[in-house]
Amino acid sequence: MSPIQNSVDSSASSLVSPVMTVPGQPRTYQVRTYGCQMNMHDSERMAGLLETAGLVAVEEAGPARVVDANGDAVPDVVVFNTCAVRENADNKLYGNLGMLAHIKESNPGMQIAVGGCLAQKDRDTIQKRAPWVDVVFGTHNVGALPVLLERARHNTDAQMEILESLEVFPSTLPTRRDSVYAGWVSISVGCNNTCTFCIVPSLRGKERDRRPGEILAEVQALVNDGAIEVTLLGQNVNSYGVEFGDKLAFGKLLRACGEIAGLERVRFTSPHPAAFTDDVIEAMAATPNVMPQLHMPLQSGSDKLPSRTCAAPTDPASSSAFWTSCREILPQAAISTDIIVGFPGESEEDFQATLDVVEKSRFATAFTYQYSKRPGTPAADLPDQLPKEVVQERFLRLTALQDRIAAEENAKQIGREVEVLVTATSGRKAAQTHRLSGRAKDQRLVHFSVPDGAETPRPGDLVTVTITEAAAFHLVADPATVADYSLRRSRAGDAWDLAQAESCGVPTGTTSDGVKPKVSLGMPSLPVRTA
Repeated sequence: MSPIQNSVDSSASSLVSPVMTVPGQPRTYQVRTYGCQMNMHDSERMAGLLETAGLVAVEEAGPARVVDANGDAVPDVVVFNTCAVRENADNKLYGNLGMLAHIKESNPGMQIAVGGCLAQKDRDTIQKRAPWVDVVFGTHNVGALPVLLERARHNTDAQMEILESLEVFPSTLPTRRDSVYAGWVSISVGCNNTCTFCIVPSLRGKERDRRPGEILAEVQALVNDGAIEVTLLGQNVNSYGVEFGDKLAFGKLLRACGEIAGLERVRFTSPHPAAFTDDVIEAMAATPNVMPQLHMPLQSGSDKLPSRTCAAPTDPASSSAFWTSCREILPQAAISTDIIVGFPGESEEDFQATLDVVEKSRFATAFTYQYSKRPGTPAADLPDQLPKEVVQERFLRLTALQDRIAAEENAKQIGREVEVLVTATSGRKAAQTHRLSGRAKDQRLVHFSVPDGAETPRPGDLVTVTITEAAAFHLVADPATVADYSLRRSRAGDAWDLAQAESCGVPTGTTSDGVKPKVSLGMPSLPVRTA
């Protein structure tokens, strides 16, 4: 499920009806996701489990039985899939739980479950601070969610189950995919690194690798279902194979994905620079459907701090040389990174070294974070914790630099012809600009318009356009004529149509095979662009 940014308003305590369950009608659910792609994938599993148990997504359940003061539908079951990487994750969770307390008080049949990394970390704390929570479950037992919810309802008592190791590999669980045209595939879970700032290994456990055959079978199943893009997920994807003794397994996996007919785009996240091998870059260059996009965490540009932050530190100078080499082999690649500002003991000289590496490396995107002290990590006990105001000031300098570089790098894309995979979501200003949105092969976000007289694409279709404008975080393509715009209807667009047809049944046009289906997915029409 997609991350939900807005919580139910705390003033929404007066509801239309206190009845949560109506005989003959299925219970409804909503999964709220915070954190990384792994969490988003886990949420798809949670949604699949709940639907297998007979629940229905609240947004698909028709007229709401219960609404809050804002008129928004209130689900029978709310599941929080939490993140524990940064300190504000705690505040976000408990703030949202507090907002829901008033609604649940008026609707005793409502259930609230908390899972994910923060649940694994906090355990009893959640039920102590929010005793109205019905279920707390950890990262290793996602599959237990429906049973725990039913047990809590039957016993009218809160349930908590936190396992210390993985019970069932998540990919064996039912899935309700957030997108029919793209999918996540876990190749491993957990991490063997012990980076001093990172709490993830203690919450996700040691690395567990899936066998290549299982992974490729899941990828094939997604393609058979209509997906044309797959993202391979792992805490450290390029250490894949460590469990069965093959250091070159990840490169081999990428090449094998290139043999799957109908799979047009393969991505992966996230690798670790210390474990990245030349064969992976060679596999990317030799496999046409592996996209020219590479995310490689830097954390710090100082030659002093990596030894204090990372379990397997990489010299920043070596990292810069590596990125240069990548660009020589993959000249169109967009390289992104992670950077931490304000790690304990970071001097102004250390920070300046980070700025120097960022200036030289020319990242397309950088995910920048202020160091967050996480109890249970070695860094939390280090001396020389920096004052908040120092960290904030450095963070603003770094983001200003990276925003400038991103804008400059994106400006180089103007005039370039790109193929864009159309997504179901559009930009915030779509109503004013009359543009749709999608992702180029290098993962850059592209907002584009459809010229008068041209056919409107569906999510999952591909358009080829020329970039006409650029900003720091997106590109724009406004074709002047139909001749400047090319649409390729795809199996993924057909899958979008079929999925939507199951719920709304609206007439549509022809499929990519020239067949006119009886119903459509309710693709919103594109407003006519004015001069």
